[in-house]
Amino acid sequence: MRTLQQAREFVRVARICTIFAQRPGLACLWTVVDLPEKQPDEQGWGEKIGHVWRWKNELPARYPEEIYYGKIRGGHAVLMTIDYLTHVHYPQGHVPVSGCTPLARQLHRFIRSEPYTTGALRREVLAGTRCTRAAFEGALKELQVTLNIVRSNDPEVESDLWLPFEEQYPGLTN
Repeated sequence: MRTLQQAREFVRVARICTIFAQRPGLACLWTVVDLPEKQPDEQGWGEKIGHVWRWKNELPARYPEEIYYGKIRGGHAVLMTIDYLTHVHYPQGHVPVSGCTPLARQLHRFIRSEPYTTGALRREVLAGTRCTRAAFEGALKELQVTLNIVRSNDPEVESDLWLPFEEQYPGLTN
């Protein structure tokens, strides 16, 4: 696989796949990409990781009615079809914010009031609490895994901009 269209078709056939890490029982996008990996003296990421990293954001941005990007239990980043999200993953994986940790609930209150980038949210929360950076990262991941926040699909947004899940996928939360 070498193109965005091939990656799109891979996700459509697999229905759910991890992006980088292999997990038993799931397809893995990284393992099927046929592009050169970073060479020993090469600067930057290398062709393969550059494409896969871009595709994880570009696929849901270009095809928001078809492909979802998020995290699953264990914190693995995944791509999945909207059909799989709707009929399998959301019903099995969603946990109401009230069932999350206090720090995750606090992050959700911020994100619910306005979209935040990871950096801006981290600065806001770390300035106002005594939590550690690791605790912050864990709470952010918890909100993704429990399907309470999602990365914006806006193709103009380059960094992670977090929105309440129901704002981007209102039909799933009813």
